[in-house]
Amino acid sequence: MLGGAGILVGVAAGPAQAAEVSYATRCVPPAASGLDPVEGTTKVEITAPATAHVGDEVTVVWKFTQAASKNPDLIDLPANSVQPSGTLKAAGAQTADLAMQGPRENPAIPKGGAMVLSDMKGTLKLTTPGEVTLTPDAYSINAFSTDTKCAPTQTVGPAATIEVTGSSTRPSSTPTTTPSTTPSTTPTTTPSTTPSTQPTGSSSASPSDSGQTDFTGKEVSVPYACKTPIGDKNATSPVQIDAKKNGGSFDLTVQFKKSVMDSPADIPADSVKPSMEVALGGSDKGTVHVEGPTNSQAIKSGDPIEIPDLTGTYKPGASGQSTLSPGVLTIKALGTTTTCTPTKSEVSLTLDTTQQAGGASGGDSSGSSGSSSGGTSSSGGLAQTGADDHGTLRALGLVAGTVILLGGAIFTFMPHRRTR
Repeated sequence: MLGGAGILVGVAAGPAQAAEVSYATRCVPPAASGLDPVEGTTKVEITAPATAHVGDEVTVVWKFTQAASKNPDLIDLPANSVQPSGTLKAAGAQTADLAMQGPRENPAIPKGGAMVLSDMKGTLKLTTPGEVTLTPDAYSINAFSTDTKCAPTQTVGPAATIEVTGSSTRPSSTPTTTPSTTPSTTPTTTPSTTPSTQPTGSSSASPSDSGQTDFTGKEVSVPYACKTPIGDKNATSPVQIDAKKNGGSFDLTVQFKKSVMDSPADIPADSVKPSMEVALGGSDKGTVHVEGPTNSQAIKSGDPIEIPDLTGTYKPGASGQSTLSPGVLTIKALGTTTTCTPTKSEVSLTLDTTQQAGGASGGDSSGSSGSSSGGTSSSGGLAQTGADDHGTLRALGLVAGTVILLGGAIFTFMPHRRTR
């Protein structure tokens, strides 16, 4: 047995045998990535019993001694994030396609490092006496719910042979294979959306409206320059900042309009989270931190991904008229960060403010500094960029910060307009 792999056989099964085959392979990344296929060499070691009887159920082990591609120079793959599955072909006395799958177990794989894949197992019930050959065929590499599919580009020779003995009077029916696989359950979910409550009022609070508590900001088009794990991107999105007076402070809501993407892959719950630093101007200076919730449910491939409303509290640091503009947008996901900085500032909301103790740093105040906080930041996030023909965010969203890696694959979220 190699790599600690066990062999499960019937009572009369013979000793295990192991043999390695090497074959040219073509690996195809997900279609949405736009990446070219990878050509390489796969080396596989198949372990199976040398002899067995008709009726025995044997376990076969597929061990990768070399995958066809390396991890691209884009992002590190974390430990236990990659899972292989594949097909082993039985031929000769018995014909069957044996489903193989390995556990999601791997060491951390650095950029440019060799892909390290776990051993795959499958179970075959022997039905016919004679020689049964076992030949590795196509396989897939799964990471973060996307697949890179690899297939032989040449004829592959058998890697192991089982001599099956037994009565030829046994029924010779269609071979039965019992795959040792775990079914892939893709949750069907309804995209988590945040309802938008449009407050009444104007975008500017004046001394004459002292009883007003709700203030609606102007929708402004914000051009962003984004730093992503795979390079710089530009994007534009309409953003609106609203406020509700709460004592001497204001509860802020930042809405992204028409900034929704369709997911090309399944996304686990609580894995993506956006935040922003709202820029202050006029009488006040500094920033206000606002953030949105993580996705409460898993998002199915093809379903829209919406940027939730970002919320936080603005405590004024100066008295007078203060302006609020969309600022730096940060999106975290699966340990990576994409940061988008506005290349042009435009005011969405103007408020009459009264300085509060511990507020944002006022332009005329010498005693206070820092920024007003809208909550505690946490990890997770959406990200990605690229402007469409209408100037909206083409994609605020590559899972894992802008890249999902799969033995040479990345993918990009596509735009989908949001209806409020």
